[in-house]
Amino acid sequence: MADESDQDFYNRADAIIELANTHIADSSRGKTSASLMYANARFSAWVSACGCRNAEELLAAKQQAVDYFVEQFRLMLEENLTDYSENFDLYMSGEAD
Repeated sequence: MADESDQDFYNRADAIIELANTHIADSSRGKTSASLMYANARFSAWVSACGCRNAEELLAAKQQAVDYFVEQFRLMLEENLTDYSENFDLYMSGEAD
């Protein structure tokens, strides 16, 4: 995960969340979340492919990439769920923006 001093990390994440929020008006939170997860999976597959010389190398590295991205997502989700549980009233009231 990002170092606390890497404000650009959080700025990029916030920009992506803002874009996702614009889609909630004409879709549901669940559908928007699913699209966001798909986009992240697609982008992560591309990032993984960029580090390989050919399809065979990518296929050989597939499980390692899956394990890495799934573990990172799990850690980030746990961190954010803890944050939301500790700040539930503030975040869900809309006053945290």
